[in-house]
Amino acid sequence: MSTPSDITHAAQLLRDGGLVAIPTETVYGLAAHTLDPLAVARVFAAKGRPKFDPLIVHVPERAELADLVSEFPATAVKLADQFWPGPLTMVLPKRDVVPDIVTAGLSSVAIRIPDHPIAQALLKEAGIPLAAPSANPFGRLSPTTAAHVREQLGDAVDFILDGGPCRVGVESTVVQITGDQVQLLRPGGVTLEELEAVVGSIVIPAHDAHPSSAAQPSPGTLPQHYAPGTPLILTVDDQSPASGKRTGLLCLTAPEDTSAYIAVEELSNTGNLTEAAANFFAALRRLDAAGLDVIIAQPFPNTGLGRALNDRLTRAATK
Repeated sequence: MSTPSDITHAAQLLRDGGLVAIPTETVYGLAAHTLDPLAVARVFAAKGRPKFDPLIVHVPERAELADLVSEFPATAVKLADQFWPGPLTMVLPKRDVVPDIVTAGLSSVAIRIPDHPIAQALLKEAGIPLAAPSANPFGRLSPTTAAHVREQLGDAVDFILDGGPCRVGVESTVVQITGDQVQLLRPGGVTLEELEAVVGSIVIPAHDAHPSSAAQPSPGTLPQHYAPGTPLILTVDDQSPASGKRTGLLCLTAPEDTSAYIAVEELSNTGNLTEAAANFFAALRRLDAAGLDVIIAQPFPNTGLGRALNDRLTRAATK
C-alpha cells in the first residue's frame, strides 16, 4: 500500500506534468493535470485513446467546481448531496479554462468527487484537478488493482499509487444534467434505481446513439469497449457454443454442471450483484489469461448493478 510520502511524490509529479496511476473506489485511473494540455495528451498517448473520447475530471470537494463548470443546477446539487463523494460523474457546462483535449472539444465537462482515501489525499496534496480515465490500454479490461496497471501500462506510467483492490469494481455512472433533466449516459456504480429515488424519471438515450467517430458525450459509450483479448460471447445458454474449443464461463452463480468448461469464474455464489461487480474485471482478466479459445458470459439480472455489468458485457462481446 502507498504511504504518505508516496502521495507527496505523486502530487509533485502531477504538478510537473507527469502521469500517475491512482486508486479510486471504481477502477484505477491514469491521472494527469487537467489544465495542462501536454500532460493530458500523454494520457491519450499512453492509452492509445482516440481524442474524440472525453476524460473525467476528479476534484476533492464541491468548492473546486466553480473554477471548472459554469452552471451547477439544482438537480445536480440534489445528486451531489446524495452521491458525492462516490461513483457518480456529472456532465455539466464547462468554463473556458478546461482544455478542449479533456472534453473532446465539447462545451461540457464530465466531473466527479472520488470516494477513496488515497485519491482524496492526492487531490488535496496536488492542489489541481485531475483528468483520469481508466489506467489501461484503450478498449481493454479496466484495472482494479495496482498489479493490473503494471501489467498493462508498465513504463508508460511515471508512478503507481497502490490503494488495494477497488471496492466498487466498475466505472462510475455518468449522467448529463440539463436544467431539471437527467440523462443516463453510462450505467455504473450508482444504480438507475438510486438515481430515480432522488430526481425522479431518468432519460435513457438509444443505445450507442452517437457515431463512433464523433465526439462522445461520455467515456465508455463506444460500441466496442472493456474487452478481453480472448473472444467473448454473450449468451443465455450455459453450454459451449462449439465442440473442441477451450471454453471458459463467466457467470453470476455457477450452473450445476460445469464439465464443458476449462475455467469457470463465479462472481457471487449468493447472487449478490454488489459482490459480482467488485469481482467482475478481475475475473474476466483471469479467464483472459487462462489460454482459452472463447469465453462464454451469461447476462446478469438487468436491475441495480446488473445493468452496469450487462452494459460492460455487451461492449466487450465479440461483434
